[in-house]
Amino acid sequence: MSATKSTATPAALGFRMPAEWEPQAVVWFSWPHNHATWPGQFRPVPYVFAEIVARISRFEAVNINCAARLQPRAKRLCAKAGADLARVTFYNHPTNDAWCRDHGPIFVKNDRTNEVAVTDWVHNAWGGKYPPYDLDNKIPPRIAQKLGLRRFENDMVLEGGSLDVNGLGLLLTSEQCLLNKNRNPHLSRGQIEQQLKDYLGVKQVLWLGEGIVGDDTDGHIDDMTRFFRPDGLITCVEPDRHDLNHWPLAENLERLRSFRTPAGRKFTIVELPMPKPFGFRGQQVPASYANFLIINGAVLVPQFRQKRRDAEARAILGDCFKGREIVPIDCYHLIWGLGTLHCISQQQPA
Repeated sequence: MSATKSTATPAALGFRMPAEWEPQAVVWFSWPHNHATWPGQFRPVPYVFAEIVARISRFEAVNINCAARLQPRAKRLCAKAGADLARVTFYNHPTNDAWCRDHGPIFVKNDRTNEVAVTDWVHNAWGGKYPPYDLDNKIPPRIAQKLGLRRFENDMVLEGGSLDVNGLGLLLTSEQCLLNKNRNPHLSRGQIEQQLKDYLGVKQVLWLGEGIVGDDTDGHIDDMTRFFRPDGLITCVEPDRHDLNHWPLAENLERLRSFRTPAGRKFTIVELPMPKPFGFRGQQVPASYANFLIINGAVLVPQFRQKRRDAEARAILGDCFKGREIVPIDCYHLIWGLGTLHCISQQQPA
């Protein structure tokens, strides 16, 4: 079966973006190889990826975009980490970088027909910050072609990490990112909302303000606030008023408290601590426990070698996702590239 490009919008055809906690067929990654992403810190990163692949393979299948020349070592590392290689598939899809959440496809599903399709947006490396990004932009059409999935192409710049959905019509995003002039300066707020509604099948967009310090993506939502159930939100807070993250996160919390569900009720809001600030070469890294990844039967939680706060984050997420195993992942090395678990992954619905 060959991929087909559609002209009607996904929403008009009955497609929607499922919530992350809905059943998944596979989690996608793009294998790390760009040393410039982790300057002077790259060496441990492939081992961390292999460990993550191994952990996920206990629960579901893993697909990896990886140039053919990189595959032999990548497979060896995954095997050494204990991955179930029967559940891991490598695709000869060369990339510029490893941030599959942002350059990979955003999958949608038609609940009536069970068809899964690809929405293919423009990736410009977070406002043109990290050229080249031509290979990354080819990942959605390559995946659609390889899997024989229908592809919905959109010329709007959009990254998967900039949004979160509850699967029932609500989408959460930030003004700092989606209204940034380095993304879609020709589109108004209303036009951006309409594109999200047309292509991801949502009914309402909930806007937060500024993102966390050190986030080179200009305020991605997956470092701040996430849905954990249709009417429940988990959001980062920083009680220290001298911390640069205090006021942006406090303002976002106020907005969250003002939001209402489609039924007119307040959301259940769970507060999540921030790790203690740390950085590299004078730059604070955007370490955040909100960058967790939900998979079938488990939640992978980033850990930053801060014993008390790491444990607190695991406990809070365990309460939010009862019935799922909480899997801690040491992301101390990964965060030097300015992203962790959610940033490197993209789920494909079952």
